[in-house]
Amino acid sequence: MNDTREKSLELAIGRQIRELRKRQRMTGSELAAKAGLSVGALSKIENGLVSPSLSTLSAFSNALSVPIVHLFAGFDQPRGAMHVKAGEGVEIERQGTRAGQQYNLLGHIGATDSGVVVEPYLLTLTSESDTFPVFQHEGIEFIYMLEGTVEYRHGDSCYRLEPGDSLLFDADAPHGPETLLAFPIRYLSVICYPQ
Repeated sequence: MNDTREKSLELAIGRQIRELRKRQRMTGSELAAKAGLSVGALSKIENGLVSPSLSTLSAFSNALSVPIVHLFAGFDQPRGAMHVKAGEGVEIERQGTRAGQQYNLLGHIGATDSGVVVEPYLLTLTSESDTFPVFQHEGIEFIYMLEGTVEYRHGDSCYRLEPGDSLLFDADAPHGPETLLAFPIRYLSVICYPQ
């Protein structure tokens, strides 16, 4: 696996060097001369056949007038994904969950380079649902109504949400379903906050 990953890195660096060279309308021999390499060595690097040394990468960085990190821009690092089939979201209890409230977590990815945590939930409320507490937490929340009707409070305002309606808000303000109007009530809630 490491050999494959190293080969992938060599190919990505080679493609990026070729792309940067072409963008600057520079020939292979011009870049090779500026970087202090032979045209043959440049060709091997651009085709991912050899792994350039750090000093060679630094020479390319100077010759192409780009930060050295730009030479790694095409490297395909693994990125997380989670596929949840219909009806298979993990049922969880969130702080403040009451009887008749069902939270299904629709996916979760651990630490990422983005620095953002995203929690997508499917909420189902029934006529047996208890009255709602008011929630407050950091981040931004997005609600998309799928079924039913609810009066949803955010701060001092109430919004009537029906299928197809959405609400995007700062989750630090007190918020939550205030009046349950038509059952069953189902909506997506996506919460985003700093890692």
